Amino acid sequence: MARTVEFYEHKLGLRLVKTMELPEGMGQHFFFDIGNGDSLAFFHWADGGPGEVGLSHPSNAFTPSADGSMHHVAIAIDPGDVPAMHDRLVANGIEFNFVAHNVSSRSGNRIDDIGDDTYAASFYFADPDGLIVEFCAWLPAWERVVNEHEPTPGRASIST
Repeated sequence: MARTVEFYEHKLGLRLVKTMELPEGMGQHFFFDIGNGDSLAFFHWADGGPGEVGLSHPSNAFTPSADGSMHHVAIAIDPGDVPAMHDRLVANGIEFNFVAHNVSSRSGNRIDDIGDDTYAASFYFADPDGLIVEFCAWLPAWERVVNEHEPTPGRASIST
């Protein structure tokens, strides 16, 4: 848990808002503020917990996870904070992938690639335990993304 607090609070700047010791020495439960009244919650199980899920630690934003499982957690940031977030991640030695997601043109991988066609500016990185985190700034082109596609049959991997 100490490593998690160091990463999320001190390196990413997410405020630790609640901490709990679980009953009977089972472990700890900590909550970080991610805005809009929402929290990102972590458990530390004293005995190792309910078991390992068997997934490898992701090295980038697009590593597959188990079918039907959550791929990553996305946290909204203000569009004006994109340069500062870039500088914060670099200053803290956090390796990340940046993507300027575009509506109708090829996405870019530099902040300079953000343009009128960019609907989201995203930083993808792994925390010390391999959880993929995204900081995402929604941009005006998001309004041009429509909801008109039929879902592809088969299994899906969920991204939140």
